[in-house]
Amino acid sequence: MIKAEIVVDFPKWKTKIKNPSLYFKKKIKKLSYVKSLKKKNFQFTLLLTNKTFIKKLNKRFRNKNKETDVLSFPIKSHFNKNYRGDIAICYEIINLRSKKTNFNIEFDKMWIHGLLHLLGYDHARQKDYKQMLRKEQDILKRVN
Repeated sequence: MIKAEIVVDFPKWKTKIKNPSLYFKKKIKKLSYVKSLKKKNFQFTLLLTNKTFIKKLNKRFRNKNKETDVLSFPIKSHFNKNYRGDIAICYEIINLRSKKTNFNIEFDKMWIHGLLHLLGYDHARQKDYKQMLRKEQDILKRVN
């Protein structure tokens, strides 16, 4: 079973997604239709934040002094082997992108991208990027 704790530290998120915990619970339920995630058992935390805080996180942990859309912090814990880590998503960037598409779709793309990083996917090389993109698109289709 996949479990997520949702932390909202920027109130504007709730103008777009009224109940983020319920929204996400429904999305996670649909992950059981993804073959590679069907029998997975893990937990993670999703932080819904703003550009000021995500910039601080990006500077502190990646030494990049700029805002970004999503950050993933994979964790390997000896105390809780099922806990995969944390994902932080920036409201303003998602909202800006959604002007051309849809807020929920843009949000879903970002948490899926972050989740794949927690599960060990990367996009440092072109080959890895293509594999991760295919996986993201497959999961996005299944959760929507």
